[in-house]
Amino acid sequence: MSRLWKIVSTRILFVALTLILIILSNILRGEQDKQKLSAQTPETINHSSTTMKITSSAFVENSTIPKMYTCDGVNISPPVEFSDVPEFAKSLVLIMDDPDVPTNIRSDGMFDHWVMYDIASTLKGVAEGKFEGTQGVNGTGKTGYTGPCPPDREHRYFFRLYAIDIKLGLSKGKTKSEILEAMNGHIITTALLMGRYNRSRE
Repeated sequence: MSRLWKIVSTRILFVALTLILIILSNILRGEQDKQKLSAQTPETINHSSTTMKITSSAFVENSTIPKMYTCDGVNISPPVEFSDVPEFAKSLVLIMDDPDVPTNIRSDGMFDHWVMYDIASTLKGVAEGKFEGTQGVNGTGKTGYTGPCPPDREHRYFFRLYAIDIKLGLSKGKTKSEILEAMNGHIITTALLMGRYNRSRE
């Protein structure tokens, strides 16, 4: 009887250890998956798997942004159109920034012109001079759009559209950095439109 009990006990112990190892393996795999998701920042996400696009009827990719959308004109936001947004996206984020700012003006060389979040994923675009969703603050510290106004030479202006798997639910007036942090790990795909502008130096 004692020998039988030892055999049964050994088998029970073996099963228990096996179950513990399986549980620990699943936990470890879950943590690794979380780390992979959190690594999907706007800079590292794979763009090749998407057909989502952002375009504008006011200018084409890598061309000059019309004067009326800049500080030399009316300074209203240009129209932008969205296409092929993933069906399972819960919301969209739109960010326009300028990475060509002289570092003696801004140490990071970046100026944020337009930040919008919690845009409906079913939306096909944003009309000229309008906004959708919730507006964040631009580089001047004010909410809404402020147009190109390069102080030295021609600058590039990037309109980045993000499709994300959540609605951020944040209040008005968040910064670009706060939005990027909030959607980190939730980005499904992105699309990019780039325009240029240079002020007359005459």
